[in-house]
Amino acid sequence: MSTIEKAVNKQAELQQSKDGDVVVDPASLATEKQQRHDTLQQAKQSRKDYLNSATVQLNLEQLEEKNFVSLSPERRLINEELRSIKRKLLNNAFGGLSTTLEHPNLIMVTSSRPGEGKTFTAVNLALSMALEKDKTVLLIDADVLRPNVAKTLNFQAEYGLTDYLSGDDLSVEDVLLSTNVDRLKLIAAGKPHHLSTELLASEKMMKLATEFATRYPDRVVIFDAPPLLGVNETAVLASMCGQAVIVIEENQTKLAEIEQAVALLPEELAVGFVINKAHRNQGKGYGYYYSPSE
Repeated sequence: MSTIEKAVNKQAELQQSKDGDVVVDPASLATEKQQRHDTLQQAKQSRKDYLNSATVQLNLEQLEEKNFVSLSPERRLINEELRSIKRKLLNNAFGGLSTTLEHPNLIMVTSSRPGEGKTFTAVNLALSMALEKDKTVLLIDADVLRPNVAKTLNFQAEYGLTDYLSGDDLSVEDVLLSTNVDRLKLIAAGKPHHLSTELLASEKMMKLATEFATRYPDRVVIFDAPPLLGVNETAVLASMCGQAVIVIEENQTKLAEIEQAVALLPEELAVGFVINKAHRNQGKGYGYYYSPSE
C-alpha cells in the first residue's frame, strides 16, 4: 500500500463519528450515482426503441376470412354495407351538419349490453374509413374494463390509453401505434387500472378528446366504448364526442334497453343505430343496417 493510500485510509478512520456512523467514501457515491444514471438511460433508450418500432402488422387476409372489411379491390358485401354506414357518418363529420355538432369527427361506438358486436362494428368502421383517400382514422379502445380491439386485430401494445391517462411520463405519441394500413392508427386500452373507469371521465381525457378533434382536420376518431348500461363513464365519454353509433343485435337487444341507453346520451349528440347479425332474406350470413335517429 502506497503512502498516499495509507493517508487516505487514515483520514477516513478519523472521520468516523463516535456513535459508530461511517462517512461514505465520495468515490463510492459517485460510482453509485453513475450506475443509476446509466440504468435510467438504458431504460429510456429501451422504451424509445420500442416506440420507434411500434408498427402493428395487421393480418389483412385473416381479417377478411373473418368477414371484416377487405382492403383488396375485390367487391364484397361487408364492404358495401360499411360504405353506406360510413358515408352518413362522414357527412355528419365534415358536411353541413358538422357546424351544428361539437367534435363531429369523434365517433363513439357502443351498445346497451356486452356481446352485441360493438368492437366488430368499430373495427369494420375503422377499416372502411381507412379506404378513404382524403381521410385518416384513429381507432381507440376505450373499453378499458373489457378491452377487445387488440385481441380482435391480434396485436400487443406495451402502452395504451390507461397508461397515458394515469401518469405523466407518456405523451400521446408514446401510445399511438402506426399500422401497415397507411391511413389507420391505433391506441390500445392499456394496462388494467383500479380507477380505469374514472380515468375516462377525467379532465386529462377531455383535453385528449379536444386535441383529437381539432389537431388534424382530416382525421376521424372512433372510440370503441364500454356498453352504456351499468357504466356511467360511457355517457361522460359521449359528451366529448359529436356522434354515437349504438350497435343492436337483431332479435336479442330489448327495446327497453335501447330506450334506457339512448336516455343516457346528451341530447345534442347525433345518434345512429346499427343492427348487427341481421339475417338476410336470401343466402347465408349476417348483415348491417344503419339508421340515424330522428
